[in-house]
Amino acid sequence: MDLPEGVSLWRGWLDLEAQRRLLGELSALLADTPPFRPTMPRSGRPFSVTMSNAGPLGWVSDRSGYRYQAHHPETGRPWPAIPRQVLEVWDKLAAYPAPPEACLINLYEAGARMGAHQDKDEAALDAPVLSISLGAAAQFAIGGITRSGATRKLLLQSGDVLALSGPARLAFHGVDKVLAGTSPLPRLPHGAERINLTLRRVTKPS
Repeated sequence: MDLPEGVSLWRGWLDLEAQRRLLGELSALLADTPPFRPTMPRSGRPFSVTMSNAGPLGWVSDRSGYRYQAHHPETGRPWPAIPRQVLEVWDKLAAYPAPPEACLINLYEAGARMGAHQDKDEAALDAPVLSISLGAAAQFAIGGITRSGATRKLLLQSGDVLALSGPARLAFHGVDKVLAGTSPLPRLPHGAERINLTLRRVTKPS
């Protein structure tokens, strides 16, 4: 597949058994760290996805803006540790000398999407953004570093791992559609059709 420069895609990196193990870990994690529904800073409009986090830092969005913080916005508790299986994916594929500090857990119900955006709230922009897909397939769109750039569509399936680095690190990207009913996994938690894990290094390593 001819991918834009800086985009790497590992199809089926996690086999079905590995996906099931990871889903079990995530189900337990989300029972203690429940998903919340973020809102847009200016309008207060709710996202169509719910989310949670793991790691020292978690990404949140509300009327105060986009930011990373060390605790859940509703429970006030620290985020749980990133699952070991997820860290192993980073260790093998990220080619970066420091571990991720945030694992954003997005839960997509039927009809949910993610508008085009840049991941630019991090100081460590030399680190890749690495995402793991579980559950239903999704149509992923990636463009250039401006909103007006040409857009490429990719189908992301359960077990796929995608990385944005180098010239694609600040590319606009999003999820146009989730293909409900295509998940090879048993029921996902909280009524989700798809779960996406996004790994980011937030601070520059010393």
